[in-house]
Amino acid sequence: MDDLFQAHAALLEKAVAASRERGFWAAFPENPKAYPEGAASAGKTAFAALKGQAFDLGGEGEGARVGAEVSPFGPALGITYAARSVDALVANAERAGEGWAQASVEQRVGVALEILARLNAESFLIAEAVEHTTGQAGPMAFQAGGPHAQDRGLEAVAYAYAEMARVPGAVRWEKPMGRASIRLDKDFHVVPRGIGLVIGCATFPTWNSYPALFADLVTGNAVIVKPHPAAILPLALTVKIGREVLAAQGFDPDVLQLAPDTVEAPLAKDLATHPAIGLVDFTGSSAFGGWLRETLRDKLVFTEEAGVNTIVIASTGAFAAMCANIAFSLSLYSGQMCTAPQTIFVPAAGIATDEGHKSFDEVASGIGAAIDALLSDPARAAAVLGAIQNPATLARIDEARGLGRIVRDSAALQVEGARTATPLLLAVEAQDEAGDEAAYLEERFGPIAFVVAVKDAPDGVARATRAARQKGAITAALYSTDEAEIAAAIPAYAKAGVALSVNLTGGIYVNQSAAFSDYHVSGANPAGNACMTDAAFVASRFRVVCVRRPAAA
Repeated sequence: MDDLFQAHAALLEKAVAASRERGFWAAFPENPKAYPEGAASAGKTAFAALKGQAFDLGGEGEGARVGAEVSPFGPALGITYAARSVDALVANAERAGEGWAQASVEQRVGVALEILARLNAESFLIAEAVEHTTGQAGPMAFQAGGPHAQDRGLEAVAYAYAEMARVPGAVRWEKPMGRASIRLDKDFHVVPRGIGLVIGCATFPTWNSYPALFADLVTGNAVIVKPHPAAILPLALTVKIGREVLAAQGFDPDVLQLAPDTVEAPLAKDLATHPAIGLVDFTGSSAFGGWLRETLRDKLVFTEEAGVNTIVIASTGAFAAMCANIAFSLSLYSGQMCTAPQTIFVPAAGIATDEGHKSFDEVASGIGAAIDALLSDPARAAAVLGAIQNPATLARIDEARGLGRIVRDSAALQVEGARTATPLLLAVEAQDEAGDEAAYLEERFGPIAFVVAVKDAPDGVARATRAARQKGAITAALYSTDEAEIAAAIPAYAKAGVALSVNLTGGIYVNQSAAFSDYHVSGANPAGNACMTDAAFVASRFRVVCVRRPAAA
């Protein structure tokens, strides 16, 4: 068995330090040019070889297979995966988990770090899988599906290791009792909570799943990964690489299993309610997230759910740059991000800007024009928007057109075979705001956004923070040239449990969340009950059990 912990010790040390210091640090480069020459073409070749084939995780034997993934850019993938019953998956995990739980913390951490290193080496293949299941454009699929997801996984490993390292392996305990002493030798054992179930989503299968997957693994829990039926391949590749590392290190590969299913015969509920499942991580709709939280009272449940992300525009010293920044945030991956803004509050009387006073209509049209400018070049538009993952999103856009005055209509790109849509921007006039509040304060996933007239900036902040508390929000943005106004808003957003970005106008956007620095989801409002990643996300995935005996003389 290789000493993988020592092999990756320097990486782990840097990751632990970065998670504590919260400055910029990335373990895995996001620039494709940082990878070996030919890696990109090799990834495309490997992906092409998988299409139309039975995906082999190793040791599967004969049996039923499932798989009906269709690329949002057109073709069906034609890949099938071995189906497993809930009982078989759980039995395998229980068997394999015994040896995994007995491994040392260092062994488990070493295995996890080796898996991440191998995932990084296959980033171009994973990017192809992410692109052709989620609809993310190529550059985003590479970054978010590969290096950024791997950094999030590493962040979870670092936090889990730091928490487990607080537990001493063995101590001599001595209590003075007058002329004598009581002496005990105590051994402390890190004990896993049970089998971990990771339920993946269709839009960010790796980025949203890696924190839980790696947190479960390093804390000693066997893991069952249940991907979304529309995005199985990215997590199948992940599980395959993980199983190869486990087997090479002498562990039962069923420590990590894939549980593919179909829309017609879903497995998530049956897996989640199985008595042997101890931990459940889920990213997706509030309906299913709420069901998990209400039903699984005896299990540890971590969720990231829906929310309504807002922007308040009070004033700006860079109107054009502000509009461009918001336009990009609304357009990136066609708004199919849990961090994408949806509702923009603007004073009905308009705002002060570096270009003079701008009316409400001028602010709305300025954002619309910035979207048009961003998407004016077809190649750039395709690279920013990607494709629509789920056909239901197109229907949602059609339904939304009647919810306000159209400032900018949505339209398809001329990309053959692809399912595409540019942002729909709607204005809700001040006199209509009370009646239309339900329209713009319900999550409408996809490229749909509202510009809402409010009384003034404080009214906008009050509405935005109330929406976060009641509906949930992961991100929020505020534009203001008044420092006192900003200072007053910050505690309101903090109380609402939503991350706030102020006056973003450059190459950073409210949608983006940086590993080792940003706390993704606060766990403090209905958008999710956990943060990826902090100490609370990992610490309860294990327990500590003490064995004590009289000390030897």
